[in-house]
Formats: sequence, C-alpha cells, structure tokens
Amino acid sequence: MKIIDATDQKKWDKFVTSHDEANFLQSWAWGEFHESRGKTVVRRIAVDDKNKIQAAYVGQVETAKRGTYMAIAGGPILDWSNKKLVKEIFKDIREQGEANNCVFVRVRPQITEGEDNRKLFEKLGLKPAPMYLSVEYAGVVDISKSEDEVFAGFSQSLRRNFRKAHKDEGITTEVSTDPSCIPEFYKTQMETADRHKFVAFSEDFLQKQFEAFAKYDEVKLYTARYEGEILAQIYIIFYGNEASYHYAASTSLGLKHKGVLLLHEMAMKDARERGIERYNLWGITGLNDTKHRFYGVSQFKRSFGVYELQYLHAHDLIIQSGKYRINYLIEKIRAKVRHV
Repeated sequence: MKIIDATDQKKWDKFVTSHDEANFLQSWAWGEFHESRGKTVVRRIAVDDKNKIQAAYVGQVETAKRGTYMAIAGGPILDWSNKKLVKEIFKDIREQGEANNCVFVRVRPQITEGEDNRKLFEKLGLKPAPMYLSVEYAGVVDISKSEDEVFAGFSQSLRRNFRKAHKDEGITTEVSTDPSCIPEFYKTQMETADRHKFVAFSEDFLQKQFEAFAKYDEVKLYTARYEGEILAQIYIIFYGNEASYHYAASTSLGLKHKGVLLLHEMAMKDARERGIERYNLWGITGLNDTKHRFYGVSQFKRSFGVYELQYLHAHDLIIQSGKYRINYLIEKIRAKVRHV
C-alpha cells in the first residue's frame, strides 16, 4: 500500500460514495470549493498494489492569527476496523500537516460518538478539540420510507402546517441549479441574519460553493414565494446516500405563509429520485441545551420525526504544542461566549 495525492475526480467520488456514512464534506467538489477561495487543499488516497483505493481524505489549510491548521471534516473515509490502515492514514495526516506548517490538524470523522471511538482517537494521539468542526449532532429523516410513512412521523403541528401550506393558493415554488440564483439568496440570508442576530456567510462564499457543487449536479436552491415575494429558500446538497439541508433563509412574510415546508417536500422527492435514503436536516442541539442559540431551530427540525445522529466530537492532532496551547485557550473562550 502507498499513500499518494488524488488526481482523478471520478475515482475519488466513486470510492467516497461507496461508503454509506459519507456525505459532501469529503466530496471532490468540497475540495474544489476551498481551492476556489485560495485555500491549499490536501487530497490523499491510500492505494493497494492493484491501484485500488482503500482510504481517502480531503482537508483544507486554514490560516488564522492564532496559527495555521488543517481541517478534515467528515473524514477520513476508510474501513475503521483495519487498524493498520487507520494508523498509516493518520501518520500521513500528520506529515501533511507538518508539510503545510500547521500548528494542528482538526479531524471530525464520520464515526459515531462513543467510548470505543474516543479511545481509538486517544490511541492515535489526538485530543478533543475546544471547538466543533462542521456538524457533529444532526437530525436525519429516513426517506427510504414511503411519503405517507414519512408524513406520519411528523409532529401533529407540522402536519397541520403542511396541509395549510398546500391550501394557500398564493404560494408558488421554484428550483434552480444556476449559480446566478445566489445573489438573491444572499439578500434573503442577510435579512434572516439581521432578524436572528447571527453573522451571515459572504456572497462570494455562497457563490463559489454553489458553483463547485453545481458543476457535478449536486446542489439545488429551492424558493417559495407569496404573490411574487420571497417567503423562504433552502440550499440542498445531494451527495452519496445523503441530501443535506445545508443553508436556509427566510423573510418575515415566511413566518405567516409556511412555504418552506413545501420546499422540504420537493427536496425529499428529488432525493428519493436520486436513490438517496437520508435527508439530513443538519445541526441540532441537545434537548436540554436550552441556552444554545440554535435550540429553537433544533426543535423545528425534530418536528420532522428525525432520528438523531451524533458523530464523534472533533479531535486535534497537535503538531506545534506551544502555539497550540494558545489556540486552545482562545477557542475555549470563544466557544463559551458564542454559546456553542
């Protein structure tokens, strides 16, 4: 076995999507998105003597005043029971971090939270990170069930709102795969951010990400309007066995007319047509974590009858211990201030 740079998009995506647990965070497009923003992207694969891929990971190098680091979200993708392979991949991750002058490498794998996995990462020499990396706790709808079965799993109030939305003749819906739709979405997101007091992503960030996934027909933007005025928009990424409700935006008018529910219905239908079985509503908080800024949104997501998927918390592979200690303290303070 040898570990080399990946250069073939088709082979990469075929390998990653062959693993049921994988999602877009380890897709080829995710790396291209970061490259379009000027980031150094590391794509590595382990291949056997027949040149067949056995493991893969993609990470982007992030620069910050507190120190450069590499982030690997949703990876590496491999057979975690193959301890020799796991060890070699993490050895390579360290070497790539050192080559890019990183203070640490932050890894949030696609394995579930649990004592065995925590011990595995401890043996690999990683420490629990002071901050999360991407979504670690998600609410997922099983759309392998029939539409009627999925609908029956919704809360009573959500079912009532769905029926009301279907009867509201003023609501229209549309879907786009054209990146030119993003400027309008950005404006809606800015209104949402102002209403809920959070920092929105930049238009350039959203534009380049949509372009990267649109290139491979892996993203759609759904929009609901009432008499021409935007109610809500949802940004869905389709990859492997998962459709991810990645971003959303809404207007104050959308609080009255529940057009967003019709968008979720459309997206689930599109996911089914692609053979996808998981509709990931993305991040949720704990039931008792009432002070978290996303607690209210989490309760809305739970009303879809989700099952809860909790990944192993992000861990850090420390390369420069002195600088890392400073970074750790800064992030600990930030996490407390931001209630995350």
